[in-house]
Amino acid sequence: MGRWSRRLAVPFAEFTGIETGDILDGGCGTGALSAALAERPGIASITGIDLAETYIAAAQAGAANDPRIRFQVGDLCEIPFPDSHFDNSASLLVLHFVPEPVRAAAELRRVTKSGGTIAATVWDVRGGLVFNRIFFDTAATLVPRVMERRKANYTRPMTRPGELAETWRAAGLREIREAMLTIRTDFAGFDDYFAPMLGQTGPLAQIMAELDDAERNRVRDAVREAYLDGEPDGPRSYAATAWAVAGTVP
Repeated sequence: MGRWSRRLAVPFAEFTGIETGDILDGGCGTGALSAALAERPGIASITGIDLAETYIAAAQAGAANDPRIRFQVGDLCEIPFPDSHFDNSASLLVLHFVPEPVRAAAELRRVTKSGGTIAATVWDVRGGLVFNRIFFDTAATLVPRVMERRKANYTRPMTRPGELAETWRAAGLREIREAMLTIRTDFAGFDDYFAPMLGQTGPLAQIMAELDDAERNRVRDAVREAYLDGEPDGPRSYAATAWAVAGTVP
C-alpha cells in the first residue's frame, strides 16, 4: 500500500490547505504525508506518530535529511503531547484501522490549537478501491471463510459517505470541508499486482498466509484471470478513491 499512500499524499496535502506551522502527522506509517507536507516551505516542523515500530524506522530513514521532520512511536487514541501543542494536524489512511476512531478524532482536536486545521482521508473501500475488490470478491467466492473478512473490510468505520464529516462535526470542528480524492493504481503486470499479497503485511497478505497450499493456488489462479480480463498479461490501471475531510478548531 505504500506506493499508493505516497501517490494519494500529494492531493491530500493540497486539500488540507496546511501551509505553515508545527504539524502532527497522526498515524504516519512510513512517512508519505510528512514528505508531501514538507514540500511547503512554510512548514516549521512535522512530528509523525505511529504504533508500528517498523513503520517509524522506515519513516525515519526516509526523512533523515530533513531536520524539520521527526517520528516516534505513539498511539493516535492517546497522543503523547499536551493540549494545543500543534498548529495543525492531519492523518492519511489510518482512521479506518483505528479501534476507536471517534476517540482518535477527539485526540487530534485536543492537541491542535484554536484556529488550526485538522484533516483526514481514508479509502472508500466498498465503492472506490478497485484493485482491492478484485482480490476480495474473487477470493471470497472460492473460499467461503474469506467472506467474513471481506465483510469486515468493506464495513470499516469512517469509510461510508459522509462518515468522516459526521465525526468532525461531533468533535466540534467548524468550517468543515469534504472531498473525494482519486488516484490511479498502476501495475506493470499480474506479478506486480499480486506480489504484495505474498508479503508479510497488510490484510490481503494476511488472508493469503492463512490459506492452505491448494486454496492459495486456486485463489491466485482465479485472481489472475480477473486481472487479465481475457487479454494478455501486461499493464493495468485502476481508480482508487478516498474520502477526505478538513475542519477548523474553534
